Amino acid sequence: MIKIRTDEIRDTTITVPGSKSYTHRTLIAAALSNGECLINNWLDSEDTRYTLDALSRFGARIEKHPDGLFVYGRSGDMNRYDSPMFIGNSGTSMRLLTSYAALGKGRYILSGSERMHERPIQHLLDALQEIGIHAVSLKHDGCPPVEVIGGMVSGGEVHMNCSLSSQFLSGLLLIAPYTEQGIKIHVTQGPVSKPYIDMTIDIMSRFGVKVVRDGYGYFEIPGGQCYRSGSYAVEPDASQAGYFWAAAAITGAEIKVVGITINSSQGDVRFADVLGLMGCNVSHASDGILVKGGNLSGIEVDMADMPDIVPTLAMVAAFANGITRIKNVAHLKIKESDRLTAVINELTKMGIFATSEKDDLLITGGSPHGAVIETYNDHRMAMCFAIAGLVVPGIVITNETCVEKSFPDFWKVFDGLYKESER
Repeated sequence: MIKIRTDEIRDTTITVPGSKSYTHRTLIAAALSNGECLINNWLDSEDTRYTLDALSRFGARIEKHPDGLFVYGRSGDMNRYDSPMFIGNSGTSMRLLTSYAALGKGRYILSGSERMHERPIQHLLDALQEIGIHAVSLKHDGCPPVEVIGGMVSGGEVHMNCSLSSQFLSGLLLIAPYTEQGIKIHVTQGPVSKPYIDMTIDIMSRFGVKVVRDGYGYFEIPGGQCYRSGSYAVEPDASQAGYFWAAAAITGAEIKVVGITINSSQGDVRFADVLGLMGCNVSHASDGILVKGGNLSGIEVDMADMPDIVPTLAMVAAFANGITRIKNVAHLKIKESDRLTAVINELTKMGIFATSEKDDLLITGGSPHGAVIETYNDHRMAMCFAIAGLVVPGIVITNETCVEKSFPDFWKVFDGLYKESER
């Protein structure tokens, strides 16, 4: 565990690592491509390493070099792999790779951590089965481990429930170019987290694949296409930027995160403007976004499209005057932890009233006090509550190494916020 030092922080400029979501998708497109792909600014973290390891087992050649990551695609060709592939608690890896396995050869089993085996995936399995792919939950409970029998996928028309996760749709989109007939996807419910779908289509477009869409309800991808090899750069992670914008919000400091602009397809980039609604000063520039803390007031905001930033917003809301209602976030219950319950539990420990009401999270701002924060082995819980410790004495973060899932250098960057670093 680590005790957070409550001390004055400085106005500063921050650089965050490459986007985890973009890295996963870029790696998969590169592995399916027609040759050598150079990927710059990719995120090397616990979750992305699960995806890399699995892609290697499927047969992609991967080489790490100082000037970037080389992935050698095989135009959709894959190896057999008879042993189970362990995916840890990386939901993105599990969902995207379940679809990816459909293009392979023979039987694949994807398993994960105990928590992963509680996270639903049935809606994706149903969609894969609709286009003739054998994809089942081995425990028959709609959760991993999953079994997929890979082979030539004909494609066709599919109806998909995306009320729990947009990653189900992203997984199907990514493999669609390699089907014989292409795929026409009708979204029957949802989708939640719409910006992540935009991100997937952005990656597909960068790799030279054509996608026809009608909003978020219909997608048509012609078959017989191939991702194009080349050089690709991963943009900085907007979710990670959010921790430092939150630090500015609660301390009054001025913090700029470089490399991220409002033009990003990452939905979490809009968190800066949510902080603006709460009373911060927000400046958008061509090289980054700057947030300066102000007098914070509670707001009502729909965060269905920004689920990963909800714990950070909830932490900021603890310092705001009045009540903050964070709407449409029930799907937080199936993240790396039950984040809805986790956030409520830890804010309550700090003396802040927090509760859920149907699909919403409500926080009444006040005067938080110190507490030992349980992270539930969830990287986002560790990072957002660490920010609270900048102004609240006595915050202790348990299992602080869980940040390696998405931001291995978090504690180093965090220490750089202080006017006088102890390290």
